[in-house]
Amino acid sequence: MRRCAQVRLSRGLIVAALALLVGAPGYAAEWPTRPVHIVAPFGPAGAADKFARVLADYLPAELKQPVVVENRGGGGGIVGSAQVARAEPDGYTLLISSLASQAIAPALSPNPGFDSLRDFTHIAYFGGPPIGWVVTQGSDLRRVDDVIAKARQGTFAGYASSGVGTLGHLVAEAAMQQTGVRMSHIPYNTAALPDIIAGHVPLASYAWSSVIGQVQAGSLRAIAVSSATRQPDFPDVPTFKEQGFDIVASTWFALSGPAGLPKEIVGRLNREVYRIMERPDVRLRFAQDAIEFKSMTPDELTRLFEIEIARWGPVVRDSGLKRG
Repeated sequence: MRRCAQVRLSRGLIVAALALLVGAPGYAAEWPTRPVHIVAPFGPAGAADKFARVLADYLPAELKQPVVVENRGGGGGIVGSAQVARAEPDGYTLLISSLASQAIAPALSPNPGFDSLRDFTHIAYFGGPPIGWVVTQGSDLRRVDDVIAKARQGTFAGYASSGVGTLGHLVAEAAMQQTGVRMSHIPYNTAALPDIIAGHVPLASYAWSSVIGQVQAGSLRAIAVSSATRQPDFPDVPTFKEQGFDIVASTWFALSGPAGLPKEIVGRLNREVYRIMERPDVRLRFAQDAIEFKSMTPDELTRLFEIEIARWGPVVRDSGLKRG
């Protein structure tokens, strides 16, 4: 009797497992049946929030369900990212991930609470602006080498960025590590721009989207941009690469979800995101932010995360930066 009962139990477990396997694609095919939540791990009005709200504007028509944006700032994006890492992989909790929150912030933190590769499914790439180095119109700094030369002479007063651990900060750190010089860092937010325009700070290393207006207006002059090629609207601004520096970087953003997200949901979201990002009105919406769009498959995006984590982690470590 006991043997028969064990056989019946084993067969029951096998049947249940098969039912789950057969039912999984059907579950994914029915998704979504309730509102989808997108966590933007920074405050309102920032780039992560903008990407989330574009999806909230256009995805509901395709998904036939509301899309709700949740701002969960803190820890350079760590707080909101950790929330999504712990969520069920059912497609109802997604994340606006980024270089800042998935590669830089974890390298700065002794315990971020997640692994950016193991604990997430990376879905679709949005893009982001490069970093620009800007000076006043009257500055004698014309190229990156001029900055490095003044730093070597000890006559450089320092540079501003939007904060410790931002990409603007790390691009400057990368330039220093490649040349062996040191420059004083002055962490600002965008309130630094008046000081830079007034000549109180000789150099700013900021997202191109933050300084493009001042460059267009002639208040500031760009001496380098961290994109792979020159910006189409600013053909006279050379890249770091052209000037002999191994620096190609952008403050990019992407869409991610918890690890184990069904492939059917990942594939559908990837397609829907790129349909949205190709819309002329969406392109126009981000044109002023100098967003460099590029379509990627989920596998290509995961590889980008691997490359960027391996790339910026050593820059953070070698700089001695830490966040408690």
